[in-house]
Formats: sequence, C-alpha cells, structure tokens
Amino acid sequence: MTDSMTETQATTVKVGLQDRGYDIVIGDGLLATTGARLNKLLPGVRTAIVTDENVAALHLETLRHGLSEAGIDSTVFAVAAGEASKSFETLQQTVDAILATRLERGDVVLALGGGVVGDLAGFAAGIVRRGMNFVQVPTSLLAQVDSSVGGKTGINVAQGKNLVGVFHQPKLVLADTKVLDTLPLREFRAGYAEMAKYGLIDQPDFFAWLEANWRAIFSGGPERIEAVARSCKAKADVVARDEREAGDRALLNLGHTFGHALEAATGYDGRRLVHGEGVSIGMAMAHRFSVRLNQCSMDDADRLESHLKAVGLPHRMADIPGELPMPEALLDYIMQDKKVTRGTLTFILTRGIGKSYIAKDVAASEVLTFLNESRSQ
Repeated sequence: MTDSMTETQATTVKVGLQDRGYDIVIGDGLLATTGARLNKLLPGVRTAIVTDENVAALHLETLRHGLSEAGIDSTVFAVAAGEASKSFETLQQTVDAILATRLERGDVVLALGGGVVGDLAGFAAGIVRRGMNFVQVPTSLLAQVDSSVGGKTGINVAQGKNLVGVFHQPKLVLADTKVLDTLPLREFRAGYAEMAKYGLIDQPDFFAWLEANWRAIFSGGPERIEAVARSCKAKADVVARDEREAGDRALLNLGHTFGHALEAATGYDGRRLVHGEGVSIGMAMAHRFSVRLNQCSMDDADRLESHLKAVGLPHRMADIPGELPMPEALLDYIMQDKKVTRGTLTFILTRGIGKSYIAKDVAASEVLTFLNESRSQ
C-alpha cells in the first residue's frame, strides 16, 4: 500500500496482541517520518533516544530533525557500539539517563540502532517507572527482521547471552530499509542469516525464493523490502500465537543454542564473531546434528551450507578466527542457555528445509560427541 506520510511505498505488518498489538512499518526513506508517526500514535509525548555512537553519526540528525518538525522534544543517550554495551553497567547508565530527563511513564524511550541498542533500550524502558512506552527504529538488517519484533529485551552476563531481561512490547516498529545501505557488508550478511532462518523453520518456499533473490536483496531493490516484510510477518505470526515462548515461539531459536554458546565462548568479541554469524554457524550445526540423529538428510544440510557459503556467511566452527574452548566448555555454555528446562537439553532441530521442530530431552552425551566431531571439521 502507499503510505500517506511518504512518497515511497511502505508496507505495514501488524503484530496481533489484542490491546498491545502494534504495527511494523517497512519501506525506504521512513526515518524522517518518525515524528509525524509518533504524533499520530501518541500525541504530546516527549522522547529519550537511546542509540550508539556509530549509528548516531549516520542517522541521528535525520531522526531529530523529523521529531523537531513534529514538535517533539528529544534527548539523546549514546552508548558504545558493540555487544559489550549489553551489560549491567550500561543498563544502569541508560536508566540513569532516562530518569534524568524526567520523562513520564506515558512518554517514549526510542531505540535507534541495531539489536544491541534495541535490547538495551527495551530493557530500560521495561523497568523505568515500571514500564514506559517503547518505540523501535532498527537500523540493521538483523534488528529489522528479528530483534526489534516480539518484545524480547535483555543484556548479557558472564553465564551467557540474554539471560537477564524482560518481555516489553514496543508501540511501533519503523524499519527504514534505506538506512541499510550504510551497513558494512559483514553486518548485512549477519542480518541475512536471521532472514534465512524463517525459511528454514517452516517456509521452504521462502527459503527457495531467498536462494533465487539474495543478490537483489543485498543490492537494495524492491526485493529487499519484500524480504524484510515477509520475515517480519513470519515472526509476527509466531509472536501472536506464543508471546512468551511457551510453545511454538521456541522455533525462532533455530541455530541460536549453538550460536549463543559460540558467542559466549568468544567473549562476545565482534571482531571474531557477531550474532548473525553465530546464528549462521548454529543453523548449519543444527542441520548437521539432525543428520547425525537420523532426522534430516545430508542433502538438505549441504543445501543450506551451500547457500550460506554463497552469501559469504560462516557455517563451520573452524570459520571462527582464533582458538575456541574445548567441547566440554562449549557444552557448559549450552547448559546455561535459557532453552534448558530442569536440566534437560532442548534443541530446535529439523527434518529438512522448512521442517524444524522442538526436540526435548536431547542427551548431553550426544551433543558432546557432535561438538568433538564439529571441532575437527
């Protein structure tokens, strides 16, 4: 549909959570319309913008100009770029910065940035004044298709990734696909891994479409908007069915159990491994582990790895630079993962492309053997 607030084409995906539902608006050049959209949705609000230093240099002026034109006051708190900002220390600083603005509960905490900023700002919004309005303006592909949708917020701790946080749904997600042109290629690829995940979960036709159209998505054609919209719709449908991950939503963690363990094992060092790369390797490992358990054919595992390789994504533990801990230590990270229930291991495995399922009571010994095999490959 044509969006009345911009001359470009915009697509709206609705997240159906009854009185807490919200829109995800997707299209080129939407950043400047943020103020007008906020005025329409939440008249009279003030905003505290949480961003990172890299994103601020690229996009903050456009956002603040649009807010100012709409008569919306804004303050800015910029954190250091990178996964290290998802910490208790930075959360405390963010909370203090929001409280210093004297904003009220009905005002808005606005996240301008990628997944780190969204997770951090959303957590702060969820706990300041017992829950402030929250708006996501994701500037990375990974955030646009995954972390900005669904209300998960959190920080990392020594024991693992995202182990401390709250569910806090945004009031609006505004995904300007034009800002993705400023992403480094590595970051765009990392976001693409999450996009491919939706096809691998239960949409084999979408995965096949990605195989045919990934170059156009990378180059910024209309296929990019379509791919982001289809990914958001896939996640929105799952979130509407299972907001707090009591059932089907766990499927969205395909690749994440292995991936999170690898991120923790590298100390969240983005020079070695960023989140989407961990997911890419994790998805390939989940398919190979499924082959080992006689659930998936080697042809499907090879097909996935071929696509990841074509796109330029890592797909093996050996693709991570530097030394990794021994498999026993990796298993410890997996045991800390939040998909563990009363000590039993739960994985998202697959019976083929687009046929993922929740596997409970997976034997730790099987995982350890597989990690030993994967280490040498």
